[in-house]
Amino acid sequence: MGMIIKGVKNLFIYKEPDKQPFELLEKDEEGVNQQTPIPDIEEISNQYNKDNKSGGDQKKYKRTPVKVGEIKTTADSQEKGVLSDQLLVNLEYMKQRFNLPLNQDVVIREFNMGNSGNAFLMFIDGMIDNSIINQFVIPQLSDTKNFTNYKDGNFVDYIIRNVISVNQVTKSNNLDDITVDVLRGMTALFVDGEKECILIGSIGFEKRSIDKPLTESIIQGSQEAFTEDLKTNLSLLRRSVKNENFIIEMTQVSKTNRASCAIAYLKGIANPRLLDEVKRRVNSIDTDLILGGGMLEQLIEDSTFMLFPQIMQTERPDRAASFLLEGKVLLITEGTPFVMAVPITLFHLLHSSEDSLLRWEYGTFLRLIRLIGVLTALFLPGLYIALTQYHHEMIPTQLLLSIVKSRLSVPFPVFIEILMLEISFELIREGGIRVPGVIGNTLGIVGALILGQAAVAAGFVSPALIIIVAVTGISSFVIPTYSLSLSIRILRFIVLIFGAVAGFYGVSLAIIGLALVATNMKSFGVPFLSPIAPKAVTGHDVIIRYPTWEQEKRPDATNALNQSRQGPQARGWKKSKGGDNNDKGR
Repeated sequence: MGMIIKGVKNLFIYKEPDKQPFELLEKDEEGVNQQTPIPDIEEISNQYNKDNKSGGDQKKYKRTPVKVGEIKTTADSQEKGVLSDQLLVNLEYMKQRFNLPLNQDVVIREFNMGNSGNAFLMFIDGMIDNSIINQFVIPQLSDTKNFTNYKDGNFVDYIIRNVISVNQVTKSNNLDDITVDVLRGMTALFVDGEKECILIGSIGFEKRSIDKPLTESIIQGSQEAFTEDLKTNLSLLRRSVKNENFIIEMTQVSKTNRASCAIAYLKGIANPRLLDEVKRRVNSIDTDLILGGGMLEQLIEDSTFMLFPQIMQTERPDRAASFLLEGKVLLITEGTPFVMAVPITLFHLLHSSEDSLLRWEYGTFLRLIRLIGVLTALFLPGLYIALTQYHHEMIPTQLLLSIVKSRLSVPFPVFIEILMLEISFELIREGGIRVPGVIGNTLGIVGALILGQAAVAAGFVSPALIIIVAVTGISSFVIPTYSLSLSIRILRFIVLIFGAVAGFYGVSLAIIGLALVATNMKSFGVPFLSPIAPKAVTGHDVIIRYPTWEQEKRPDATNALNQSRQGPQARGWKKSKGGDNNDKGR
C-alpha cells in the first residue's frame, strides 16, 4: 500500500532529477553539434616525413623525403579539398575522415601495383559487389605485365584505359566528392605519386526487385512499379522514353545523409522557365536529412499550409513517362518508390494511368464516377446534417418519418452521432492499413460490419446514418491519388462542422471558402484549377476525355515549348487508298 501511495505522490510532486556523472560544458567552443573536424594534413605530413628520416616503416613504402615548402603546399591543397600526391598522407587523411578503426565496415586494401609503386583501395563492405574488385581490379593492378607498355604521360589515365576492366571508371581530385562516392558504394583507388583518385563503379548492395504497384493498381496496363533504388527507377524511365533529348540531371538535396535527387525532363518540350524554377527551389534546400520524395515535396511546394496537394506523386513508370511528354518536370529521389511531377492541377489528381489505355468512352465514364465520388465524400455528411437539423421541409414526408422513427432510441444529437461514426470509420481504415497482410483486409471488413450492426442494435446510431457514412467512405476510395484522398477526408470534417452550425448556409460558405482557396493556389506558377479558373485552352483530356486521335495538343497549363503532340492526321490510314470501309483484306 505504501508503494502505491508513493507512486501516486511522485506523479503530482516535482522531484529534481538525479545528478549525472558528467557535466555538459555549455561554453565549450566546439559544442555538441559541431561536426568532426577535418584532419590536420600538415601535422600528418610532418609526422610521416619524420618517420622517413628515422627510417621507420620502410617495409611498407619506399618514400622520398619531402621538403618543408612542399609540406606547406600539400597542407594548403588538402585544406582546399584537393588530393595530395603523397600516398601516406592520403591514407591517413581518409582514415581520419572515415573515423577508422572505429568504423569497422570501411575497408582499406593496401597492395603493390606490380613494379609501378604502391596503392590502396577504399570501399564500404556491403555496399559493393565483391566480384568486381576480386576479378577485375586487384588481379589487373597486381599483374606486372599490364604496366610494361607504360612509358610516360598521365599514369592515372593509363590505368583507366589499359588496366582496369570495369565499364564505369572516373577520376577525381576533390576529397569531398571522393568521400561521397565511396559512401554511395563506389571503390576509390589511390596511387602513390598521383594527385588524382580513380573511382570504380562497384555498387552492389541489396535492393528490392521490381514489383507490382501497390497504390496505383490497374486492370489494363503495365504492372511495373518504381523501387527505392535511384538507378533502377531511371532505367525504368529510359525504357519508356527512348529519346536522346530525355535529360537527367543529378543533384544533392541534403547535407548529412547526402541524398541524391534526379531532375528529369524532355529538352525541347519542357518550358525552360519551369525548369529553372525547379532547379532554384531544389538547389536552395538547406537541411540535414531527406529520406524520400515526401520530405522534399514539403520543402519545395508553393503553399505549405494548404490541404490540397501541389505536387503529384506516382509509383508507375508509364504514368511518369506520360508526364514527361506533357512537358512536366520529374523529381526522382533515392530511397523512395515514388516519383514527383510538377506542375499539376486539380484535374491531374483525378486522372488514372488506365484512362488513356481504355477507349475514350470508358475513360470518360470512370472520370465522371471519380468526380461524383469526390463530391460525395466531401459534402454528403455535411448536407445530411444540414437537412436533418435545419431544413426538414426539403425531405420527402415518408423519408422524413423513416429518419425520425429510426432516431427515437438514439440518445445523441445528429452531429455527435455522425462524428462518432466518421471517427470510427477512420480508425478502422487506418487500422486496416497498419495491420500487415490479409489480417488488415479482414479487420476492415469485419470491423465495419460488426461495429455497425452492434451500434444500431444498441441504439447508439440510426440505420440511416450508417448508410450515409458507408457511402461516404466508399466514395473516398475511388479517388486515385492518396494525397488528394487525405485532403478530402480532412475537409469533410470542416464541411460537417459548417453544416452543423448554419445548415445550407454553412455548407455554402464552406464551398465558397474552398473555391477561394483553390483558385488562389498555384503549383510552380500554374493555377491549381487551370484550365477552368483562369479560363484557358481546355484541350481534350481534362474531365471529358476525347478519342486519342483528337488529342493533338499538349495541356496548356504546362506551357510546353512544343505544343503539338501528334500530327494533324494521327490516323493516317484513313487518307490511304483503302478508305474508311476497306474490306479488301477479307
